[in-house]
Amino acid sequence: MQGDPEVIEFLNEQLTAELTAINQYFLHAKMQENFGWTKLAKYTRHESFDEMKHAEVLTDRILFLDGLPNYQRLFHVRVGQTVKEMFEADRQVEVEAIDRLKRGIEVMRAKGDVTSANIFESILADEEHHIDYLDTQLELLEKLGEALYIAQLIEQPES
Repeated sequence: MQGDPEVIEFLNEQLTAELTAINQYFLHAKMQENFGWTKLAKYTRHESFDEMKHAEVLTDRILFLDGLPNYQRLFHVRVGQTVKEMFEADRQVEVEAIDRLKRGIEVMRAKGDVTSANIFESILADEEHHIDYLDTQLELLEKLGEALYIAQLIEQPES
């Protein structure tokens, strides 16, 4: 099925964002694991996999619309050195995604591509949930202080 070029471009832009987020979250998860923050690492790794699922859905839709998924570009991967910097970097990715998704939904609906708009709405709901999680973690970090917050992230390995 021949898709609208503007819709395909929005799908590809979001695909680029998802591919960037996969890399950023996966790197943060590995860093968190290395720091011993095992509980946080598990959560962040799961978020990376969620972004991979989004990338898969977007790829399928682009191909269905006879477009070519662009896997050759990434946006800037932001790497935090502290837990706060990681949360802030990940939050920025989500803020940008939410703005892009909302604009895309409007264009897709205006062009009559309800299915692509529904895909974007589904991804938007996931991103809103993730930004809520990040906001909560940043608030807890501020209230508890970094040392106490990090103490909650450590899990002893099973013997």
